[in-house]
Amino acid sequence: MPAVRPRSAAPPAPAAVLTPLGGRYQLLDRIGAGGMGTVWRAWDLRELRFVAVKLLDRPDAPRLLRFVQEQGVRIDHPHVAAPTGWCADDDRVAFAMPLAHGGSVADLLAEHGALPAGYVVRLLAQLLDGLAAVHAAGVVHRDLKPANLLLKATGDGPPHLRIGDFGVAARVGGVPDAPGDVVGTDGYAAPEQLAGAAPDPRQDLYGVGLTARVMLGVRPQGALAALVADLCAAEPDRRPRSAVAARARLAQCGTWPGDVFPTVPDRLAPLDAARVPLPAARRHARARPASPWRERALLAAAFAGSCAASGAAGWRLLGG
Repeated sequence: MPAVRPRSAAPPAPAAVLTPLGGRYQLLDRIGAGGMGTVWRAWDLRELRFVAVKLLDRPDAPRLLRFVQEQGVRIDHPHVAAPTGWCADDDRVAFAMPLAHGGSVADLLAEHGALPAGYVVRLLAQLLDGLAAVHAAGVVHRDLKPANLLLKATGDGPPHLRIGDFGVAARVGGVPDAPGDVVGTDGYAAPEQLAGAAPDPRQDLYGVGLTARVMLGVRPQGALAALVADLCAAEPDRRPRSAVAARARLAQCGTWPGDVFPTVPDRLAPLDAARVPLPAARRHARARPASPWRERALLAAAFAGSCAASGAAGWRLLGG
């Protein structure tokens, strides 16, 4: 997930003059950029709420394959930021997801350095709870790292983490990636994942362990140290058998009640009220309902073309 622009940065020119994307998403300001395209704060004309919209910069075959994969993940859990909707409008393809006002764990680490052990335990508990829901849905994330762990803006209060960026997710037990087609991030991806093994939930647990080490900064003590070491084991069989099992062990690691909460500020620049004509948005939503059948037809055509260009990769995305 791309880093969120600091609150103090000047916002770009308003995008409200543009026609709503797919007749649904009114793009307001760009808040980030990544390998696949740009991320915008937008107003959802159907749901009447702010969302983040990831807009593909070039809808070529590889990007469309990743888009089909990511927008297809639908997991309703308080600690998962899966896509909530999508649209295709001429040559523009995008999907929406919850808006992360607090940035990511990577942003928090850049500001505070190593985090207090008690705070890390809270983040890990939420991460493992969300990951258990992801795995229960038959999905392996395959790219867990601080930049993909999104935060709500909670000020000095307890953190609220959500797992984001499902761009390289795959079905549990799906077809292994082709030789040389490595997925994941170096330094966080499990050894067997880099070697081309079939998607397995224990690969995500390795990413959890490496993320825990980065958040802690130094090796922890006692039960927490033992859990992190097992999560980071090179051999999959040495890791906890599931996110649920790892969460149960984490519950025995203590709470560290004296640890303070690092501040998670609202990192999004304030919007000019004139750029969010909510009454007009409501009128627009009533007058021009979105057409899901048109969207599905466009995406089906795009996916068919991308599969033709990329061969068996399309089947891997669908677990075939």
